[in-house]
Amino acid sequence: MKQVIIALFVLASTSAFAQKQFSKNEVSFNGFRNPSIGLEYRHQNISVHAGYYITAFEKGVTTKFIKTGATVWFCPVGKKANPSSFYAGASWLRGLNLDYKNENALGMEAGFRWMVWKGLNLRIGAIGVAAKGHDLKINPTPGISYSIFF
Repeated sequence: MKQVIIALFVLASTSAFAQKQFSKNEVSFNGFRNPSIGLEYRHQNISVHAGYYITAFEKGVTTKFIKTGATVWFCPVGKKANPSSFYAGASWLRGLNLDYKNENALGMEAGFRWMVWKGLNLRIGAIGVAAKGHDLKINPTPGISYSIFF
């Protein structure tokens, strides 16, 4: 896992990410699962987020976490002022209930953010959640957010 996190930040520093195509700063109000129900701040192609994360590792069973982490944005798509793009990130999760209550976990996720209209955006991706004493869990991570760019 440590190597994956290092690789993400090395990739972020390369010229392949064309930082000039992303707005300089962005604040997102995330209303559903991806990256969490909370706030996210992006500077060029790196963002940090924190919030409440819910997922269903089993049908009909909701597992709840506090989640915080960092994301790298790359390969902007289109010519809009605020383009759609791919992302990859790493997060720390703290379990709030069930088998994960008071336990730490590591989340690694990747996906695509589609800028629908002005600041409205949708995300689709996948997360792998790893925690000591638990099997690796992989789940889809849909999301909806509204972003303000400055």
